[in-house]
Amino acid sequence: MLKILFIIGSGSFIGGIARYLTSRYIQNTLISAFPYGTFVVNILGCFLIGLFFGISERGNLINAEWRLFLTVGFCGGFTTFSTFANENVALLRDGNFFYFALYTGLSVFLGLMATYLGNLTIKLF
Repeated sequence: MLKILFIIGSGSFIGGIARYLTSRYIQNTLISAFPYGTFVVNILGCFLIGLFFGISERGNLINAEWRLFLTVGFCGGFTTFSTFANENVALLRDGNFFYFALYTGLSVFLGLMATYLGNLTIKLF
C-alpha cells in the first residue's frame, strides 16, 4: 500500500508543478478576466486522462502502477476543480456573468469532449 501511495504522490507532485507552470504561463500571456490558465489546464488534463485510460484499456501497454501514476497522480495533480470553482465564484462576485456562463459551460462540455477524444485517439490507432 505504501508503494502505491508513493506512486500516486509522485505523479501528483509532478502534475501540480506542471499545472502551476502551465497555468501561470497561459494566464500571463493572455491577460483577461477569463481564467484561461485553469481552463486550458483542465481541458488538457481531461484529454490526457482519456488518453491514459485508453492506453490502459488497450492491452498490456502500461501496468496498473503506471496507470495510477498517470491518471490518479499526474492528472489529479494537473487538473483542479477547486480552482475552477473559486474562479467561478470570483467571476460572479465581480459581476462577470457572461464569463461565468462561458467558463462553466465550455469547461464541462469541452472537458467531456476532450476525455472522449483522448480515449478515442487510442482506440483508432
